[in-house]
Amino acid sequence: MSFLKNILKNSYRDGGPTPSRSSFTNLTEAQLEEHLSISRYGSFLLTDAVRPAFSLEVVPSAGYRYESFEDEASGAKVPVIMAAQTRERLVDLFVELLDPLGDEVDVVLETSHEGLDRQHRDLYRESIELPILKSILYDFEELLLDDGCTGIAVLNPRIPLEVQFDEHKLLIMYGHDLSPFEDVLRGDGLRVSESIRFITEGEHIHSSTEDHQRQFESLCYQLGVEN
Repeated sequence: MSFLKNILKNSYRDGGPTPSRSSFTNLTEAQLEEHLSISRYGSFLLTDAVRPAFSLEVVPSAGYRYESFEDEASGAKVPVIMAAQTRERLVDLFVELLDPLGDEVDVVLETSHEGLDRQHRDLYRESIELPILKSILYDFEELLLDDGCTGIAVLNPRIPLEVQFDEHKLLIMYGHDLSPFEDVLRGDGLRVSESIRFITEGEHIHSSTEDHQRQFESLCYQLGVEN
């Protein structure tokens, strides 16, 4: 099972529990494969990029909550919305969340592929028209959804606002006025929940393939960034 083989390579690269403390320790191959094959929890369908712990510390679900981010340089706190949406709606929601950023945006590709020394890297593209970017995103929809080593952030530093579609397939919005984003989230059927927990808040594992890495290189080419 290719998903099983590829996901195990990156099981602990997020700095989470060590293997001796992991809920995956001592599982049989059958138990592990069965767990990794589960993609739906209730009405929530996961992408192939990530799976939760065998112990299900966090049960994936749709919704959003408010957080804050402290800028290390200035010490200022920036409001943040974190959101999760089922696979069927995820890319469409991400693309819709880009509208408040304006007609021209900057893009940051985020990668931790093996070919790039397994280190997280950010690749920048300044000034791209939003309709062109949206078209490219739909061309690479499968990569964005199912590669656990690819993330993307879109921002307008002149406002400033930012929308991130991270490696865990969470949607993260930064800015002092987040009301336009919340309107989009509500319109997509998501509800605010202070108690919602995201897959990053428990043990989890990522999946990637060599084909995803080749697709990522193609995405870099389409966006005009060098990796």
